[in-house]
Amino acid sequence: MLMTASASAGDDHSDSAQDPLPSWNEGATKQAIIDFVADVTREDSPHFEPRDRRIAVFDNDGTLWVEQPMYAQMDFALEELRKVLPLHPEWRDRQPFKAAIEADFETLLKEGARNLQILVGALYAGTTPDQFDRLAAEWLAAAVHPRFERRYTELVYQPMREVMAYFRANGFKTFIVTGGGAEFVRAFAEQTYDAPPEEVIGSGIITRFESRDGRADLYRFADVDFVDEGPGKPVGIESHIGRRPIAAFGNSDGDLEMLEYTTGASGRRLGLIVRHTDAAREYAYDKGSPVGHLERALEGASSNGWIIADMRRDWRVIFPFDGA
Repeated sequence: MLMTASASAGDDHSDSAQDPLPSWNEGATKQAIIDFVADVTREDSPHFEPRDRRIAVFDNDGTLWVEQPMYAQMDFALEELRKVLPLHPEWRDRQPFKAAIEADFETLLKEGARNLQILVGALYAGTTPDQFDRLAAEWLAAAVHPRFERRYTELVYQPMREVMAYFRANGFKTFIVTGGGAEFVRAFAEQTYDAPPEEVIGSGIITRFESRDGRADLYRFADVDFVDEGPGKPVGIESHIGRRPIAAFGNSDGDLEMLEYTTGASGRRLGLIVRHTDAAREYAYDKGSPVGHLERALEGASSNGWIIADMRRDWRVIFPFDGA
């Protein structure tokens, strides 16, 4: 059971001193998270925020689960592409399909989430959201990460799961804000993160309500509707939530605008970047990687007061199977 930061009448704090973040090493980063929660939830604090203002947003790839050597949803799309390629020879000379077929990941990842959504849109056009959810869930149940030889849903970061649970225990609403497809993440988020579908904001494909063969339902088309990456993240947050968050967690330049939007307002705000520094237990990468590229956001951390969570230094364990 996760406990809260401090006790105060009128809010739902616990008197227990049990560690709310047991997978984090003691230090400034862990203490900063605990201090923030205490400061915005204690009624006698000058930075107190009522429950309806307690919004925290979390990137998914590289912030809540592993994203190297390739985004899980990209692996999902590439596997389907190999199956259906004989039916679409025209894709061999058309981007981003050409880059995907030739494993030219530098080209494929130049536009990040947009190219991913183009692939997924074309590959699963004509399916209903329910059908897509089932296909994604079936793939996730069988697919194995090439290095760890475990299912992707086992490769979630235990320290970040604790942060999400800790915030919820203190009256926060938490949302996953991902550059990946919202429907793909919804296929596993509730079971993996305790995040119901309505708490997932992501990129999307044009979807319309139509009657086909006597069945009225929603159907996916091939065209990209919205890319929830970079400047798209604040737009997605406003459209979906209608409130500016007071805490944001990311790991790459794709999260820069979300962090700026969250911490740029007045009042007590928290911005945190998960920095991948542990090649032995996970991966070490930043500006040299096309996956989870971290450069501008890292440069902006000091001027914006964002916390850098150093994976090697700050996380006692990384994955749930490491033991807490």
